[in-house]
Amino acid sequence: MTKREQYERETEKLLIPIIEAHQFELVDVEYVKEGSNWYLRAYIDKEGGITVDDCELVSRQLSDLLDEKDLIDEAYILEVSSPGLGRPLKKEKDFLRSIGEEVEVRTYRPINRSKEFTGILKEYDKDSVTLVFEDEQTMKIARADIALIRLAFDF
Repeated sequence: MTKREQYERETEKLLIPIIEAHQFELVDVEYVKEGSNWYLRAYIDKEGGITVDDCELVSRQLSDLLDEKDLIDEAYILEVSSPGLGRPLKKEKDFLRSIGEEVEVRTYRPINRSKEFTGILKEYDKDSVTLVFEDEQTMKIARADIALIRLAFDF
């Protein structure tokens, strides 16, 4: 396990009691370097949508726990936010609630000379997802080949 994965996993463990106490949902935790800065990001949600006050509440409680546990060696910036419109599908419930919705899929390697697909999520299982395109064609994509799958959005 990499240090990054360890930080993400340990942060998740700290977050779960906070999230459950407020009846929120933990969408994802990521520890990433952007430029010269490290970011620890927690994405939370709830029925009806998350508010800035919700994010502030979780951020303060998580920050206190992280300081107490002294979990992360490097200096980092803590961010707690909504997953936003481009929310990635990662957990079983993400896929379940997205059946029938338009999704964007990016693959690690080209499939039929493309690495990006947009279609309706028809079904999924632990090994694959099935998309239906505008022309009614279907495509099954192995989950191991998927770099990112998220809800599609148009403006």
